[in-house]
Amino acid sequence: MASWRRGPVFQRAERPTRLDAARRLGYKAKQGVVIVRTRVRRGGLRKGKIHMKRKPSKAGIKKITMAKSIQRIAEERVSRRYPNLEVLNSYWVGEDGKNKFYEVILLDPSHPVIMSDKDFSWVSDGNSHKGRAFRGKTSAGKRGRGLYNKGKGAEKLRPSLKANKNRGK
Repeated sequence: MASWRRGPVFQRAERPTRLDAARRLGYKAKQGVVIVRTRVRRGGLRKGKIHMKRKPSKAGIKKITMAKSIQRIAEERVSRRYPNLEVLNSYWVGEDGKNKFYEVILLDPSHPVIMSDKDFSWVSDGNSHKGRAFRGKTSAGKRGRGLYNKGKGAEKLRPSLKANKNRGK
């Protein structure tokens, strides 16, 4: 992990560090499937200090949590870095005092091997799977949107919070 810390933020990996986790999330050792290790800062939401007239207690800098998980932020950053690839999933590989490390599984939708694979060909079907990480379609994204909760207390989560809000209009 010390070498990861000193290395670049985005590092292509030859093979997954945790093969069991990668396989569970859909990884296959074939062309068109890419593993990228990334690091993201740890901790709550970083907010700037407001230099205006107000009570210090109302400044609201510390103890504020972002609505997005750090894993989702990692997926989005990797997706921005590799615009021709789509994020399939990601998993945790380690953390130290300052950073969390994730490995992100990416697919190349225009690769012939991916297009002909029965499990991955859906990624190549039109534009409906573009920007999966930004729209909360990955496993971490669905968890953040609350879609793994079912039944009582989860009535307004489907198909999305925004769609449900506009349903009565």
